[in-house]
Amino acid sequence: MLVSFSACDMRSAVCTSCYDLRLQLNCPSQEKMAYSEEKYRSHLNGEEENNTQWRYGAPPNYDVVNKLFEEGRTKIWPAGSLEEKVQNLVKTWEMEMFHKTNFNDFKTVDPNKYTFSLNGRKPITLEEKRKLGGGYNSLLQTSLPPEIRCYDPSVETADSSHKAFTTTFPRGFALEVLQVYLGPPVIVYKFRHWGFMEGPFKGHAPTGQLVEFFGMAVFEIDENKKIVRVEFFYDRGELLGNLLKGAKMEAAAGEISPGCPFLKNTG
Repeated sequence: MLVSFSACDMRSAVCTSCYDLRLQLNCPSQEKMAYSEEKYRSHLNGEEENNTQWRYGAPPNYDVVNKLFEEGRTKIWPAGSLEEKVQNLVKTWEMEMFHKTNFNDFKTVDPNKYTFSLNGRKPITLEEKRKLGGGYNSLLQTSLPPEIRCYDPSVETADSSHKAFTTTFPRGFALEVLQVYLGPPVIVYKFRHWGFMEGPFKGHAPTGQLVEFFGMAVFEIDENKKIVRVEFFYDRGELLGNLLKGAKMEAAAGEISPGCPFLKNTG
């Protein structure tokens, strides 16, 4: 059973000072907001990203989903707290996984050691994750027979999956950390993802309703402050089931995403 710690308790258990804890997590704090246009994510802008290869040709803009996050979050963590640092780390990791195409451009992970696992499955490398279609496909793996899959990651590409979900959630799909149970170097946390189904999904009409799901995750950080292991545990049906509540549409043509896809983002 996981034991719940407050931020103060965890800082005492993990390191000898707040300074030591800041060194362990390579992520932004709201204390540094004045130095960055992006409040919650590192490694998005600046000279270090001048040669970064972006999936859609330019860095993503998170203004819309940040607004959704700030309006809908249930927790506001103190600046510099363990919870805030973990939340920002996860948002930065998610941004890199979805939007950077060259593994050498990743700043949050060690590409040579990194592995990802969903719901206890065998861990996969970044290259194996790419072969699955990256992004949503690796996060929505399933053992269901293909004929009953409402979302089939085996036939979706990185681009088709991104279009499907950015169409469904035009204001983005926000993320918050609800509790940090342990870490670092092994971080265990509970999270919530949410958005509003304001666009169609796989032939189902938009409902306008709140769609959310909850889960647990494990992030392991090495001595170089890089993520080397990620494990997620959640029920994908909690997300997809809510996307099938809309009336069935006669044609899927309405699923074309309006505007440029990299301006609508997760996290």
